[in-house]
Amino acid sequence: MNPEQEAREQIDKMLAAAGWDVRDLKTANIHANRGVAIREFALMPGHGHADYLLYVDGKAAGVIEAKPVGTTLIGVEIQSDKYRTGLPETLPAWHRPLPFCYDSTGVATRLPTGFDPHPRPHDVFSSPAKSVPAPQFKGDLAPVVQSGRGQRLAGALHSRGAVRWR
Repeated sequence: MNPEQEAREQIDKMLAAAGWDVRDLKTANIHANRGVAIREFALMPGHGHADYLLYVDGKAAGVIEAKPVGTTLIGVEIQSDKYRTGLPETLPAWHRPLPFCYDSTGVATRLPTGFDPHPRPHDVFSSPAKSVPAPQFKGDLAPVVQSGRGQRLAGALHSRGAVRWR
Protein backbone atom coordinates (compact mmCIF):
# COMPACT_ATOMS: atom_id res chain seq x y z
CA MET A 1 0.00 0.00 0.00
CA ASN A 2 1.46 3.38 -0.99
CA PRO A 3 1.45 6.42 1.38
CA GLU A 4 -1.56 8.08 -0.31
CA GLN A 5 -3.58 4.85 -0.04
CA GLU A 6 -2.66 4.72 3.65
CA ALA A 7 -3.90 8.30 4.06
CA ARG A 8 -7.18 7.45 2.31
CA GLU A 9 -7.65 4.42 4.54
CA GLN A 10 -7.18 6.64 7.61
CA ILE A 11 -9.54 9.30 6.20
CA ASP A 12 -12.16 6.60 5.55
CA LYS A 13 -11.90 5.50 9.18
CA MET A 14 -12.14 9.07 10.47
CA LEU A 15 -15.19 9.85 8.35
CA ALA A 16 -16.92 6.60 9.31
CA ALA A 17 -16.18 7.13 13.02
CA ALA A 18 -17.71 10.60 12.73
CA GLY A 19 -20.90 9.14 11.25
CA TRP A 20 -20.35 9.70 7.54
CA ASP A 21 -21.44 7.03 5.05
CA VAL A 22 -18.25 6.47 2.99
CA ARG A 23 -18.82 4.81 -0.40
CA ASP A 24 -17.38 4.26 -3.84
CA LEU A 25 -19.35 5.94 -6.63
CA LYS A 26 -20.89 2.63 -7.77
CA THR A 27 -22.49 2.00 -4.37
CA ALA A 28 -23.18 5.59 -3.32
CA ASN A 29 -26.61 6.85 -2.34
CA ILE A 30 -26.57 10.56 -1.44
CA HIS A 31 -29.73 10.08 0.62
CA ALA A 32 -28.47 7.09 2.65
CA ASN A 33 -27.29 9.33 5.50
CA ARG A 34 -27.21 13.02 6.33
CA GLY A 35 -23.48 12.92 5.56
CA VAL A 36 -22.22 10.90 2.57
CA ALA A 37 -18.62 10.88 1.33
CA ILE A 38 -18.12 9.50 -2.19
CA ARG A 39 -14.59 8.32 -3.05
CA GLU A 40 -12.81 9.12 -6.35
CA PHE A 41 -15.48 11.41 -7.81
CA ALA A 42 -14.90 12.55 -11.41
CA LEU A 43 -15.53 16.26 -11.81
CA MET A 44 -16.08 18.31 -14.96
CA PRO A 45 -13.37 18.06 -17.65
CA GLY A 46 -10.25 19.92 -16.61
CA HIS A 47 -11.08 19.69 -12.89
CA GLY A 48 -9.79 16.19 -12.18
CA HIS A 49 -11.07 13.73 -9.58
CA ALA A 50 -11.88 14.67 -6.01
CA ASP A 51 -10.62 12.03 -3.59
CA TYR A 52 -13.91 12.50 -1.71
CA LEU A 53 -17.04 14.49 -2.60
CA LEU A 54 -19.01 15.37 0.54
CA TYR A 55 -22.81 15.43 0.48
CA VAL A 56 -24.92 16.83 3.31
CA ASP A 57 -28.66 16.19 3.19
CA GLY A 58 -28.45 15.10 -0.45
CA LYS A 59 -26.52 18.15 -1.71
CA ALA A 60 -22.79 18.57 -2.36
CA ALA A 61 -21.07 20.73 0.24
CA GLY A 62 -17.35 20.10 -0.21
CA VAL A 63 -14.45 17.87 -1.15
CA ILE A 64 -11.46 16.23 0.52
CA GLU A 65 -8.07 16.07 -1.21
CA ALA A 66 -5.99 13.21 0.24
CA LYS A 67 -2.22 13.49 0.37
CA PRO A 68 0.41 11.02 1.63
CA VAL A 69 1.27 11.15 5.33
CA GLY A 70 4.11 13.59 5.85
CA THR A 71 3.07 15.90 3.01
CA THR A 72 3.09 19.57 3.94
CA LEU A 73 -0.49 20.75 3.37
CA ILE A 74 0.47 24.40 3.00
CA GLY A 75 -0.08 25.23 -0.66
CA VAL A 76 -2.19 22.15 -1.43
CA GLU A 77 -5.28 24.37 -1.50
CA ILE A 78 -4.06 25.75 -4.84
CA GLN A 79 -4.45 22.28 -6.34
CA SER A 80 -7.64 21.36 -4.50
CA ASP A 81 -9.29 24.72 -5.19
CA LYS A 82 -10.08 23.56 -8.75
CA TYR A 83 -12.30 20.83 -7.25
CA ARG A 84 -14.52 23.48 -5.66
CA THR A 85 -15.56 24.73 -9.09
CA GLY A 86 -15.65 21.37 -10.89
CA LEU A 87 -18.98 19.95 -9.71
CA PRO A 88 -21.16 19.15 -12.73
CA GLU A 89 -24.06 21.62 -12.99
CA THR A 90 -26.59 18.77 -13.03
CA LEU A 91 -25.73 17.75 -9.45
CA PRO A 92 -27.37 19.38 -6.41
CA ALA A 93 -25.16 21.61 -4.27
CA TRP A 94 -25.64 23.90 -1.27
CA HIS A 95 -23.52 26.59 -2.85
CA ARG A 96 -21.38 27.04 -5.96
CA PRO A 97 -18.45 26.97 -5.87
CA LEU A 98 -18.39 24.32 -3.13
CA PRO A 99 -17.47 26.13 0.09
CA PHE A 100 -15.53 23.40 1.87
CA CYS A 101 -12.36 21.89 0.44
CA TYR A 102 -10.43 19.84 2.99
CA ASP A 103 -6.80 18.85 2.44
CA SER A 104 -5.81 15.84 4.55
CA THR A 105 -3.10 13.27 5.11
CA GLY A 106 -5.28 11.33 7.53
CA VAL A 107 -3.06 12.74 10.29
CA ALA A 108 -3.19 16.47 9.53
CA THR A 109 -6.19 18.21 7.97
CA ARG A 110 -6.66 21.79 6.76
CA LEU A 111 -9.87 23.49 5.71
CA PRO A 112 -9.76 26.60 3.55
CA THR A 113 -13.41 27.69 3.65
CA GLY A 114 -14.83 29.74 0.80
CA PHE A 115 -17.19 31.56 3.17
CA ASP A 116 -14.49 33.50 4.99
CA PRO A 117 -14.34 37.15 3.90
CA HIS A 118 -10.58 36.59 3.55
CA PRO A 119 -10.33 32.82 2.94
CA ARG A 120 -7.48 31.12 4.74
CA PRO A 121 -6.91 27.50 5.77
CA HIS A 122 -7.88 26.37 9.26
CA ASP A 123 -6.14 23.41 10.89
CA VAL A 124 -8.70 20.78 11.88
CA PHE A 125 -8.05 18.12 14.47
CA SER A 126 -10.09 14.95 14.61
CA SER A 127 -10.48 12.68 17.57
CA PRO A 128 -13.54 10.61 16.70
CA ALA A 129 -14.95 8.34 19.37
CA LYS A 130 -16.94 5.17 18.79
CA SER A 131 -19.75 6.68 20.83
CA VAL A 132 -20.15 9.61 18.42
CA PRO A 133 -23.61 9.41 16.83
CA ALA A 134 -24.40 10.05 13.18
CA PRO A 135 -23.58 13.59 12.02
CA GLN A 136 -25.40 16.20 14.07
CA PHE A 137 -26.86 18.88 11.85
CA LYS A 138 -28.89 21.79 13.13
CA GLY A 139 -31.98 22.34 11.04
CA ASP A 140 -32.13 23.17 7.36
CA LEU A 141 -28.80 24.24 5.88
CA ALA A 142 -30.31 26.24 3.00
CA PRO A 143 -30.85 29.50 4.99
CA VAL A 144 -27.32 29.24 6.37
CA VAL A 145 -25.79 28.92 2.92
CA GLN A 146 -28.01 31.55 1.33
CA SER A 147 -27.17 34.06 4.06
CA GLY A 148 -23.44 33.34 3.75
CA ARG A 149 -23.06 32.33 7.41
CA GLY A 150 -20.35 29.83 6.60
CA GLN A 151 -19.16 29.17 10.13
CA ARG A 152 -22.55 27.67 11.02
CA LEU A 153 -22.43 25.48 7.93
CA ALA A 154 -18.89 24.46 8.83
CA GLY A 155 -20.21 23.39 12.22
CA ALA A 156 -22.98 21.45 10.51
CA LEU A 157 -20.43 19.49 8.50
CA HIS A 158 -18.76 18.19 11.66
CA SER A 159 -20.10 15.67 14.14
CA ARG A 160 -20.51 16.96 17.66
CA GLY A 161 -17.39 16.00 19.59
CA ALA A 162 -15.65 14.48 16.59
CA VAL A 163 -13.74 17.48 15.28
CA ARG A 164 -12.37 20.58 16.92
CA TRP A 165 -10.94 23.74 15.38
CA ARG A 166 -7.64 25.29 16.34
